[in-house]
Amino acid sequence: MPIAFAKKPGLVVYLTAGDPDLKTTREIALAAIDNGADVIELGVPFSDPLADGPVIQRASERAVAKGVRLSDVLGVAKELRAARPQAGLILFSYLNPVVRMGMKDFCARAAEAGADGVLLTDMIVEEAGEYLEAMHANKLAPVFLAAPTSTDARLKAIAENSQGFVYAISRTGITGTQTSLTNDAAQVVSRLKQFTKLPVALGFGISNAEHVKAVGEFADAAVIGSAIVQLIEKTAPEQAAEAVGKFVAGLRA
Repeated sequence: MPIAFAKKPGLVVYLTAGDPDLKTTREIALAAIDNGADVIELGVPFSDPLADGPVIQRASERAVAKGVRLSDVLGVAKELRAARPQAGLILFSYLNPVVRMGMKDFCARAAEAGADGVLLTDMIVEEAGEYLEAMHANKLAPVFLAAPTSTDARLKAIAENSQGFVYAISRTGITGTQTSLTNDAAQVVSRLKQFTKLPVALGFGISNAEHVKAVGEFADAAVIGSAIVQLIEKTAPEQAAEAVGKFVAGLRA
């Protein structure tokens, strides 16, 4: 089932769970939802987040140092599902923590927590057989990353095996804010739409209302990650939920 976006473009907000702490992550997520986020991506902190830029790396390091584990993130997901049943909820992780828990156990627990789907950033569609089987058995939506450098054959496979939405990345490389969107961004979305009727969300580098508006010209949703994680880093924990709520509301301005 596609994940519904209330407006175009939809807003997908990424948070590193446990930064600055689990309670504050929950409060920030609720504030983001209440101010216009359609989907929360709950990031599982990992000790070696190679696909992420320095902002999310630092957040992950802080959460790992506090002992935040995959089971803790599942607990936050369960609380968010109970508090905001209408919101989209995606678990965002590297493969390693999931393998440690066990693929079948993870998928069962993710479903029990109320997650809509999962994005494993280093899970490639060509090697996803066991993962897809466990996801389908638990009625979870697998979300795959599609890059501008992917061949049409690979984009087709990604589109056919994704559910919920397809996550197109605006450029190759690591996550992080940028001043403008590349031409590659519109092109990869257009290519994906040849192969799927699912919503296509665009991420990597989107950091302000101007970017969100530009994304709305060709994609179904914008993913905001590093800009929000950086805001959290610079804000006192007791003020973080309010600050993120205002920021998310401003993305619609």
